[in-house]
Amino acid sequence: MSFPLIFGCMALGGPWDRSEITSTQFDAAHTAVRAAHRAGFELFDHADIYAVGKSEAVFGRILAEDPELRRGIRLQTKCGIRLPGNTGPEGSPVHYRLDRDTIRASLEGSLQRLGVDSVERLILHRPDPLTTLGEAAQALDDLRSEGLINSVGLSNMTLRHVAAFQQVLSTPLTAVQIQMSLAHRDFVETQVLGNQSEGTEYNFPEGLLTHCVADEIEVQAWGAMANGIYSGRGAPEGDPTAEATSGVVTRLAERMNVSREAVVVGWLLRHPYAIRPVVGTTNPERIRACTQAPEAAAHMTHSDWYELWTAARGHALP
Repeated sequence: MSFPLIFGCMALGGPWDRSEITSTQFDAAHTAVRAAHRAGFELFDHADIYAVGKSEAVFGRILAEDPELRRGIRLQTKCGIRLPGNTGPEGSPVHYRLDRDTIRASLEGSLQRLGVDSVERLILHRPDPLTTLGEAAQALDDLRSEGLINSVGLSNMTLRHVAAFQQVLSTPLTAVQIQMSLAHRDFVETQVLGNQSEGTEYNFPEGLLTHCVADEIEVQAWGAMANGIYSGRGAPEGDPTAEATSGVVTRLAERMNVSREAVVVGWLLRHPYAIRPVVGTTNPERIRACTQAPEAAAHMTHSDWYELWTAARGHALP
């Protein structure tokens, strides 16, 4: 892995409605994508639901205008969430579908919008209790045999899902994507609070990270920038813990001579399980700022890492 960060494309394409993509929205997306590529990003993360498909559509237009960019990047996309008026019909509830026809139709739609023949990885976005793992696995294996995908990923799923899919898939399962950040710390809280009453406040799939590391499955962290609350966006009003954490981030950034974004994202990179943060900002300056995260992780001491964790949780570890 030459560059550890992933560029998240959820914010490309304008609002989440069926309006046309404007020239301003296209220019903003093009600027962000080019900034990310120049900064070293190689893997770009999509989903069929993002901006009602416009995120993929605007990205496809960018690729069509820049064949060199297409040759220099890899793409992954997700399917399975059905939103009313988006991937699902108006008036329907939010639901999940991973039956064979839905998986195929979702991928074919993504490929058409992106203007490509295949993607590196298709990620199942959420589990669907009404579809057997065998049916979903067969659909994925068919897509791989046709050359439309190279591998499979799972998002927002448990260790049991991962282990079960490994049993029924012929296609390699190469990535698991789950929410992790300095603001969403369940993945480390559950490691140390197993015998503490405080531990009941946190929820993370037990054993997921160690299983992924043992089986060489890439762990991807969505929401890695914690919505920017520690790195410039500002803490929510009346949240002294977030304000205090921002102060620690700023102090460490100044000492390391890196950006605040780099410290926040670097906190994930400092973890020994080779977590790959998904960075979703479209601001070119913040995109470049995030590329200092490997440097921040390299300079982040054991004590620094724990100081950030302690500040973000608002009280000392037991």
